[in-house]
Amino acid sequence: MRNLKEIKRDLNLINSINWDILPEEAVGKHLEWGAGWAAHNFDVSGSSDETIHFTINTWDNPPVILLIKRTGFDTEIIAKIDIPQKLGKKFLESIGNNKGIYAPIGEIKSWLKSELGEQ
Repeated sequence: MRNLKEIKRDLNLINSINWDILPEEAVGKHLEWGAGWAAHNFDVSGSSDETIHFTINTWDNPPVILLIKRTGFDTEIIAKIDIPQKLGKKFLESIGNNKGIYAPIGEIKSWLKSELGEQ
């Protein structure tokens, strides 16, 4: 599994990241091949389609950012990234300290983009 430093060196990977897809949309796109509500937002042509996206996992303590690759029914965690403590605490407070999988938004998304040179 990669870390943030390794991702920074892989421009092909950085350029493949879908910054706009939500975790639930990625699941719908690949597990249902775009059926239902996901079909309106994303074209899916088959099981070889690939989506690379970030999620925030608050089941872990402290929460972590995961870089995930979805292809068809397969899911691979490419990287696990520690969230700076202050950002993690602020994010948890914003979601009422609930456990779950969330899209990186706001300050966390800005921090990630800055770290990866994606302004």
